[in-house]
Amino acid sequence: MVETEQIWHWLEDVPDPEVPVISVVDLGIVRNVAWRGEELVVTVTPTYSGCPATAVIAHDIEAALHAHGIDRIRLETQLAPAWTTAWLTDKGREQLRQFGIAPPAPDLVSIAPAHVACPHCASRNTECLSQFGSTPCKALYRCRECREPFDYFKSLA
Repeated sequence: MVETEQIWHWLEDVPDPEVPVISVVDLGIVRNVAWRGEELVVTVTPTYSGCPATAVIAHDIEAALHAHGIDRIRLETQLAPAWTTAWLTDKGREQLRQFGIAPPAPDLVSIAPAHVACPHCASRNTECLSQFGSTPCKALYRCRECREPFDYFKSLA
């Protein structure tokens, strides 16, 4: 049996299908990896219960683990506690920022705060243009300094 620590490392290479610069581990949706007898159980909490990427994420996790020789896999969805942006890793927050998506602050609970740091120039002189961005988990902002639009990953506590 493969150590669960190794499996976590393999899952760090599985990208989120909606924001492929961040892994499902750094997004914080993989909640647990455990062997139950000879079956590997991976517990996943979607970013929200209606997330359209849930089936794709499950498929990608299974495909990655099958590619590493794990044959018996069961994915379990855990809805409670609900996913929160506090589960994003620091690495994941930086990956979002480098991709041009403003990550939420770890302690921020507002879905669309008045001012967030622009991922392009770091100015906080920004404005929310729409509560809905390119995906349901993001809002659309614009920087008043560099004039660039950007997505903001909504904070959910």
